[in-house]
Amino acid sequence: MELRVLRYFLTVAREESISGAAQVLHLSQPTLSRQLASLEEEIGKPLFLRGSRHITLTEDGILLRKRANEILDLVEKTQSELRETELITTGDLYIGGGETDGMKLIADAIRRFQARYPQVRFHLFSANADDLFERMEKGLLDFGLILGSNIPRKYDSLRLPARNHWGLVVPKDSELALREHISPEDLRDLPLLVSRQSQVESEFSQWLGYEFSALRVVATYNLIYNAALMVEAGIGYALTLNHLINTGEDSGVCFRPLFPTMECGMNLVWPKYQVRSKVSEAFFRLLTQSLRAGAPLQP
Repeated sequence: MELRVLRYFLTVAREESISGAAQVLHLSQPTLSRQLASLEEEIGKPLFLRGSRHITLTEDGILLRKRANEILDLVEKTQSELRETELITTGDLYIGGGETDGMKLIADAIRRFQARYPQVRFHLFSANADDLFERMEKGLLDFGLILGSNIPRKYDSLRLPARNHWGLVVPKDSELALREHISPEDLRDLPLLVSRQSQVESEFSQWLGYEFSALRVVATYNLIYNAALMVEAGIGYALTLNHLINTGEDSGVCFRPLFPTMECGMNLVWPKYQVRSKVSEAFFRLLTQSLRAGAPLQP
């Protein structure tokens, strides 16, 4: 399976048209059709459903699109690392993170790093912990910013000096908006929206004082923005961390902290025994020196 053909496949999937993709790729339509037919023959399964106006992906085609994107991302990352010289003049760094204002620490480090190495490009990926661990496992991320302390043993981590607090996003016109905080008993009968990442249940079980399964979960979410819209629509109340959504005058929701207070620490995480690129090693060194000094390094 050639990388060139995978790029052809992704272009056709995006354009939903062989003729349209052929124009983008500057290929003749028969040439592109032969390449796709060879790819389907090599895989042994059809990848496209060919309609009169456009083509769509089969289930196998959808899977290949996901894997092809991951493969090409990894190839690009590897090529960037191999192009690096002893003196850092260019390069790419891939960082993933959950939604948290703790990302400000990383953003400040990136700003100062680019002041020293302006040709280095940063690629950010936003997701929950489960998705970040999956991408690090595949070599698609250099670092992941993980909320919570549940770090698998095959990863090393650096604790960051930032903490978030759990709370409930509620409509401003609800009875809960009048309260200063939300207790475990307040949650027992509420329709809740919770993060779908696997560690949430274990973190909440001890705080609740009863089984997490006793909660009435009506929906799960990956990132909080859309969940907040569902709260405004009256679907339920979202368990999330503070400082992640707009609760200003133009917003229809507000945040009420949990009590007893439930904190969430943050860790920068990377796979153990990972051979770092020169760019990622330099960035990590700047960040750790900054943290030891108690303030970000000046460029």
